[in-house]
Parts: sequence; C-alpha cells; structure tokens
Amino acid sequence: MDRQKTIEREVSLSGIGIHTANKVNVNFKPAEENSGINFIRTDLKDKPVIKAKLDSLFVSASGMRHTSIGDERVHIQTIEHLMAVLYGLGIDNIYIEVDANELPALDGSGKEYYDLLLKAGIKEQDAEKQYYAIREPIVVEENNATLAVFPSSELKISYTLSYQHPFVKTQFLSLKINFDTFRDELVEARTFCIEDEAEEILKMGLGKGANYSNTLVVGSKGVINNTLRFEDEFVRHKIFDLIGDLYILGLSIKGHFIALRSGHNLNLKMLNKIRTQKENYSMAGVKAKGSISCSEGLLDRQQIMEILPHRDPFLFVDKILKLEKGKYALGVKYLTTEDYFFKGHFPGKPIMPGVLIIEAMAQVGGVMMLSLPQNRGKLAYFLACNNVKFRRTVLPGDELVLEVETLRLKSKTGSVKATAYVESKVVAEAELVFALVED
Repeated sequence: MDRQKTIEREVSLSGIGIHTANKVNVNFKPAEENSGINFIRTDLKDKPVIKAKLDSLFVSASGMRHTSIGDERVHIQTIEHLMAVLYGLGIDNIYIEVDANELPALDGSGKEYYDLLLKAGIKEQDAEKQYYAIREPIVVEENNATLAVFPSSELKISYTLSYQHPFVKTQFLSLKINFDTFRDELVEARTFCIEDEAEEILKMGLGKGANYSNTLVVGSKGVINNTLRFEDEFVRHKIFDLIGDLYILGLSIKGHFIALRSGHNLNLKMLNKIRTQKENYSMAGVKAKGSISCSEGLLDRQQIMEILPHRDPFLFVDKILKLEKGKYALGVKYLTTEDYFFKGHFPGKPIMPGVLIIEAMAQVGGVMMLSLPQNRGKLAYFLACNNVKFRRTVLPGDELVLEVETLRLKSKTGSVKATAYVESKVVAEAELVFALVED
C-alpha cells in the first residue's frame, strides 16, 4: 500500500514570475495527512489559503497560457511546474507560502524546486495515497489538438509535438512516469516559445519576466542565447506541463495519455472529464443499495485480514464499503493487469475466471458472517453454490463491486445471496452455502 507523503522540514527560495515579473518569496512547510496542496498568500490580509484542486482553477482574461488557481481578487499564477515536481516526488500534503501572485520561473524547468524539496526530505505518512485508475477511454479535442486517455495500470504519457517551424518540427516521446523517469527525463526540461510568438505574448500582458535564461526562445536556426539540455527538450517540457496540470485533481492518476499538440486549455477539459468519470464510477456500488459510495471504506485490507484467514494472492476483497453484521455487506475488488490470474486466463484478451468471482463474493459473505461476535475465530467453509449465473466478463481495470445478503444464518451454517457488479451492471450472481466451524 502506498502512503501519503509530505516534507520533513521547512525550506524556502526566491525568484521572479515569468509573466508578471513580480519578485516572490516561497516558503514550503510540512502538512498533515489528507490536507492536500495548499497555497497561502502571506502578502494579503488574513493570509487567504487557495487549495490546489479543480474547482479552484482560475482562467484570466489572457486565457490558458499558464495554470492558475484562485479568483480575480486572490490567485496564484503559473503553478504547473511546481505541481509537476510535487507529483514527481510523490508529495501529497504541503503548505506553500507565497508573498506575490505568481510562482518564480527560476530557470524555466522544475529542477530547482525538485532539488530544494528533495533536500527538505520526503516524509511518509500513515494515510493511504489516493489514486484513480481510468476506467474507460476519454477523448477531448480542440481545433487541431487532441488529448486522449485509456485504462492502464500506471501513468504513461505519449506526446506528439507538431510545429510548423524549421527547427522544432515534430517531436514524439512516450514515457512511463515514475520517480526515475521524472528525475532523469523530465524535471530539467524548460519552457519555450517561438521567437515570432514573443511579441504577441507581451501584447497579452504576459511574459514580462521572461528572458533567455528562463525561457528557450526558438528562432529559425535554433535556440537563441542558450543551448538545449535534450535534443527533444520541447516535447519533454510539454509532458512535464501535462503532469503538473493532471495533479490539480489532487490525486495520482493511472492511465495512458496520448496527446497531440495538447496545451493547458485542453488539459483542463480532460480534467473535468476525468472528474465526471470518477464521480460516476464511485457510485458503482451505490446503485445496489443506494447508501454509500466506494470512496468511503469501512474496512480496509488489513482489517479484512483480521477477520478472514485469506492472504495474497488469494485475498479478493480490497475494501468493505458497508457492513451490517450478519445481515448485509458490500465489498469491492480493484482489478489491475498485475493480478496474477489475468496473466494466464485467456492470454492476450484476459478475463477474470468465474470461479474467482464466486470466491470474491464468498469472501465478502465470510466477512459479514464472521464479523458477528459469536462467530469471531471461526472459519467459513463452502458447502454449496446454487443458481450460479455469469452474465458479463470482468476485465483488467474493472471495479468489481460485491454485494451479499443473508438468506439464513445459524450457529453452524449460513446461506447468502451474492451479486457482483461492474458499472452497476450484474456480472455474476449465486446463492452460497457455508459451514461455520471452530478454528
């Protein structure tokens, strides 16, 4: 289980904003678990706090040339580089004090932020890290740009940068995003602009703090007054920006993103689509009984293992979402391509074996029956499976919701009606009969 992280000690840096040219001091402080990423405007009365989340996004009159949060009165501009670094270091919770309305550009990459926060120390916390795995494809388009995401067991980004420019031309890069690839391939990639765009950017009131040291300015023959760190530094920076924008959701995403000329505006549209999908899927277990969402775990895996004797690789319940001891239980199994049974069951087009779906339902039934005080310490053995029906296949990336209701429960035997769902659609059902015996 991955744990949330913060920094161990307070650290600071200073610089100027690339768009405002405002001088700014930034102070990073450790934060408690589940608090998220919070920016604090120390230069304003009452020191307002702006949480980095989708609802806080602020689009100014100049459009989406950078990512900002807050509102017209109180906001923080150009947070995407720092947000990417926080993702790359796995930092979930942090307080960021700033005394101006824009974060410093530094050298145009995330390297100085990265080194500073790494020096501050990364501290693991007790709370579980929050992930969302993309469940079905999402595609957003705008003009000649496209951004799509597909289910995956990890974060992967494949980006095509296409410019009608003699030096930049077309660049493509595909990376699995982890600690090593972020550090080695992305964090040093710098922001850039085409020389012909610079005048237009200034007319928009942006780029006042830009110079050849913090921005790669690209002329017809190459980078002006600077040198590239990577031959394909431009596409690397686009991936870096996309990571920063994705982290505005406040959790880590598992999915394969395929981008063609995507920028901040299209990234924002994708974030809204992902949030809608997440909200829809978090209700997958609600439609069975209508009272609890899948984000509200009642029992986690450790607590389940205190009731059941099962252990990996034969524990098929990740959470119990609702429990009425001896009467009703709702559980969930989050399936990934790493589950061992997918590797050998219909290789090339894997599905979850039906017998394991039955076993998963039985384990939820076992938790329900064995959670009763009089049954603690007993074992629940199968006696029979009746009226078994398989209605749909269960695939990698599915969220298997398992609902069990008691039909009959005595001191030595019990029977339950069990139903398994994916996307609120029944995939399997059965009546299961158990013998309850002393260990």
